Amino acid sequence: MFKGLSHVAIAVPDLQKAIDRLAAAYSLTAGKIYENREQGVRLAYVELGNSRIELIEPTRSDGPIAAFIDKHPAGGLHHVSLYVDDVPVAIGELGKRDDVSVIGDGKLGKNAHGDDIAFIHPKSFLGTLLEIEQAPPEKK
Repeated sequence: MFKGLSHVAIAVPDLQKAIDRLAAAYSLTAGKIYENREQGVRLAYVELGNSRIELIEPTRSDGPIAAFIDKHPAGGLHHVSLYVDDVPVAIGELGKRDDVSVIGDGKLGKNAHGDDIAFIHPKSFLGTLLEIEQAPPEKK
């Protein structure tokens, strides 16, 4: 089912400051800044070869990233994202399990690239929010 690590997401209160900090302190370079209006975020990726760091900043006050920043004003680790071959199939299989809680009753979302995503509640994944993301062809 799982094909690999897509990214580790860090919620930040200020995307540009986070990008500048990673560049200055660690020589890590973020790429293009994307906006995902559905999720109410702006984001950028730091490419690391076989995985990425996703920096996400809220763009509206009613979204989950804004709620996270309210609880953690300095930001912090928000979720881990794993690739799967087929998000609807994976969610269908996981949703049948009593020990897995799919957020949003299995309703799929879209990431900044328009690919299918879904989330698994932290209580089902060792206290960590899990994003399931459609694997690109080269990862299948």
